[in-house]
Amino acid sequence: MIQGWQIFVITLYAFLQPTDQSSFNLGMSMPIFAGWFTGMVLGNPETGLFIGGSLTLMTLGVATYGGTSIPDTVVGAIVGTSLALNTTPELALSIAIPVALFMIQLDILRRYVTIYYQHRADKFVLLRQYNNAMRQNLWGIIPKALSRAIPVLLVLILGPSFIDTVLKVVPAWLVTGLKVSGGVIPVVGIGVLLSYLPTSQKFFFLILGFLLVAYLKLPMLAVAGLGLVVAGADYMYAVRLDEKLGLSANKGGEVDE
Repeated sequence: MIQGWQIFVITLYAFLQPTDQSSFNLGMSMPIFAGWFTGMVLGNPETGLFIGGSLTLMTLGVATYGGTSIPDTVVGAIVGTSLALNTTPELALSIAIPVALFMIQLDILRRYVTIYYQHRADKFVLLRQYNNAMRQNLWGIIPKALSRAIPVLLVLILGPSFIDTVLKVVPAWLVTGLKVSGGVIPVVGIGVLLSYLPTSQKFFFLILGFLLVAYLKLPMLAVAGLGLVVAGADYMYAVRLDEKLGLSANKGGEVDE
């Protein structure tokens, strides 16, 4: 049975780890570290490494670009390692995966909550109250931290039955709505990223990437590799063009003299 101090330490870790990724980046937001730490607290680090390492392998190359909500494998590693005390590591891993997927919905809700602090920050900036605007960033950390800590706390206290109850109680329409919202948020994020890039100058490359994914069904790794080749060729062409223009300018100057 999990003791009170263990519940406190693991829940505190779940509360703090979201801020590590955007601050000191000590590795607390890695599932393999989360599984190992949870296993150390519970006296079973080998199982924690197995579950955390398995989840790490499943999510290599997956990141939250442009506001995309992704499976929270850190919470999955914590929950899976905690449940492994009463079951086999393989069964605990099978529970950790749906938990990580379900955390996508909580992350979407968390993003809606933090919009409130973003608007408050904009308001304070217009009023030139920059210290108050800065504090909104600190307040915005709390919903993200609680969205991780509360599920972990409930699972540690109530056990596997809590997960089954939540998955059965959540209505299908809510899950569908959150999935739709989760699909819209990345589009907005990518649009914001494109506004900072020289899209008008490289518009044909953007169309090429869309065609490769939408019609040729190439995986993202293949598209990224092709993009690297195209970017390298474009860079070499630009360098050679600059060299030719530089030589032409120098020759022109000599003739003028």
